[in-house]
Amino acid sequence: MFRSNKYIYGQIIDDEKGLTLAASYGTNPKEVGERLGQLALKKKIKAIVFDRSGYRYHGKIKILADSLREKGVDF
Repeated sequence: MFRSNKYIYGQIIDDEKGLTLAASYGTNPKEVGERLGQLALKKKIKAIVFDRSGYRYHGKIKILADSLREKGVDF
């Protein structure tokens, strides 16, 4: 998870293998979360650990997390 003043970036990473499994970015956090959720479900990823990278859980971070949950990804 990374957030700038304009963009928000999200990745699903396999820490054990050191691989990025899915990634998405954009200016609309809801769309980023939906795209990331779709990519996760295509790769049969149903549960993740949501690392907010020290950002408070509100605003863009919360919107992205809620849209991931709506797509069926558990965390």
